[in-house]
Amino acid sequence: FLPGTAVAIGAGAGAVVLAPVALGAAGFTSAGVAAGSIAAKIMSAAAVANGGGVAAGGVVAVLQSAGAAGLSGAATAAAAGVGGAVGWLASFIPRK
Repeated sequence: FLPGTAVAIGAGAGAVVLAPVALGAAGFTSAGVAAGSIAAKIMSAAAVANGGGVAAGGVVAVLQSAGAAGLSGAATAAAAGVGGAVGWLASFIPRK
């Protein structure tokens, strides 16, 4: 493996593992949006922007769905792809 490839693989795997943890920490839980959390603030802002309700299929709905049920295959692939791309790009940052 090239060093950049190893970093990209590690970042992709890390993104898949940490995405559900990050959703839970933000307040998107299996029991719903946690009161007083970042998720609650995002949901409130989305509701105000949409005239009082959260849009089905919108960002808040998708994040809550992932927080409640876990990531789908497509979402897992997307998280791995984004994590891998970020890791690959980070491999170009010069080290001292």
